[in-house]
Amino acid sequence: MSMVRLEGKVAVVTGGSSGIGLATVELLLEAGAAVALCGRSQERLTQVEAMLRLRFPQAHLYCGVCDVLVQEQVQAFAAAVEQHLGPASILVNNAGQGRVSTFADTDDTAWLEELRLKFFSVIYPTRAFQPQLQRMSGADGDAAVVCVNSLLAIQPEPHMVATSAARAGVHNLVRSLATEFSPLGIRVNGILIGLVESGQWRRRYEARAEREMSWEQWTQELARKKHIQLGRLGHPQEAARAIVFLATPLSSYTTGSHIDVSGGLSRHA
Repeated sequence: MSMVRLEGKVAVVTGGSSGIGLATVELLLEAGAAVALCGRSQERLTQVEAMLRLRFPQAHLYCGVCDVLVQEQVQAFAAAVEQHLGPASILVNNAGQGRVSTFADTDDTAWLEELRLKFFSVIYPTRAFQPQLQRMSGADGDAAVVCVNSLLAIQPEPHMVATSAARAGVHNLVRSLATEFSPLGIRVNGILIGLVESGQWRRRYEARAEREMSWEQWTQELARKKHIQLGRLGHPQEAARAIVFLATPLSSYTTGSHIDVSGGLSRHA
C-alpha cells in the first residue's frame, strides 16, 4: 500500500507485536514512516524487532515494553518515542481481546476488568501522546488517532455482554474525542472489525479433538455459521489497510467516523 508516502512522520502503534498491530506497523514502514511499537513481552518484541529490521534494514524503528494500562509506563514510552524518533503525528490504539460471558455469569470483577481494558488502553496512550500530536498538527497539518474497535460496539452479542458494552463506550469516546480534538488539528477515527484470523482462532482450531477439516475449511464453515457475506475470516493486513487510510492524509477530511471491516458480518443500517 504505497498510495501515500510518510517520510518524516512518526507513527505509534500500541499492541504492535502481533496480529493487526504488527500488520499496521509493516504497512507504515513500507510507506516510509518512522514507527514505534509497544507490547508487554520483551521476548516477543525482540523477535519482532529482529524480523522488522531484516525486512526493513533502513527503517527508523523503536520497540518498547509497555503495559498500556499502567499510566506511568505509557508516559515513559511516549517520552522515549520522542527521544528516539521525534514527536508522533500518528497514534494507533490497538486494544486487546474480548471476553466471552453473559450477563448472568459476568461478576463485578470481570466487568471492571473489561471496562478498564477497553477504555484505558485508549485513554492513557491518547493522553500521553496528545501534546506531540498537537505540536505536529501545526507543523505538518495532519495528526491522527485511530482506535481499533469491534463490530460489537454497534452489534452486540449476548454471549459477549461486557465486551459489547465496553466496545460501545469506546465507539462513543472516539466521536467525543474527534469533537474535542478537531480545533487542535487532530483527527480521531476508528475501525470496527469482525472476525479476523488470529492466534486466538488458531488455538481454538488446534484444540479440537477431531481434525476432519483443514484450517481453511474450518474457517469457511465458521464464516458460514456467522453469516459473513464474503465467506471467510478477515486477514490482519485488511484491517491494517483501513487503519493506515484513517491515519494518513488519504482521509484528511474524515474525523469522528468508523470504517466497517467485517466482510459483511454487519447487520446495521
